[in-house]
Amino acid sequence: MKRLLDVMARLRDPVDGCPWDREQTFRTIAPYTLEEAYEVADAIERADMVELEAELGDLLLQVVFHARIAEEQGLFDFARVADGIAEKMIRRHPHVFADEVVTDAAAQQVRWDEIKAAEKSARPPQGSLLDDVPLGLPALTRAVKIGKRAARIGFDWPDAQGPRDKVDEEMRELDEAMQDGDRIAMAAELGDVLLALANLARHLDIDPESALREANGRFGRRFAAVEARARATPGADLATLEHAWQLAKQRERSDD
Repeated sequence: MKRLLDVMARLRDPVDGCPWDREQTFRTIAPYTLEEAYEVADAIERADMVELEAELGDLLLQVVFHARIAEEQGLFDFARVADGIAEKMIRRHPHVFADEVVTDAAAQQVRWDEIKAAEKSARPPQGSLLDDVPLGLPALTRAVKIGKRAARIGFDWPDAQGPRDKVDEEMRELDEAMQDGDRIAMAAELGDVLLALANLARHLDIDPESALREANGRFGRRFAAVEARARATPGADLATLEHAWQLAKQRERSDD
């Protein structure tokens, strides 16, 4: 770890460092941090452990980079970041580091949320429950978190049928916008449809980001069959390609 910290310090050296690394800021590095986190998730999805090792290193570099910039500005350093997260883990796992007892993972999640809420209540009050939901989150993930925050004050449906009906309502409004040809309204209504779907996923206890990633994967696998048919039958019409799609879909389901 010390070697990595020393490497970053050298890269940021104002005289002998790298010109590109020296001019970076929290804001300019943030997109790379998000990208590396996604690449870690991608390696896990593909079960590529060699790639995962490399991508974890890239993600760790991002933490070191931000910490180095902060240290140069007299804000904090990597040691404080590491100590802070260690302390948080100890606080939020009293059944491991103290004498509390939890029966299972679900009970631990409840206790985690209680401790987290107590920590937040000790801070200065915020203007809104939504203020600290990060803007940089993937939109579907942020929509789920916003829905959870709204539910804290009772602004939520009692079960999954509520958001399911909302999906239909928003789809009707999207259809109207499409009929009018109003692109601004179409974009707004499509956003409302996606928000409703995120809330439906939350009530079904399904992570919409994971569900969409899996759907993308299924599309890719089935599209390979469509591409093969298109190459074998130049000029194939949509019905022919759709048939290839449906066959690939049936094969995939039979394999499951």
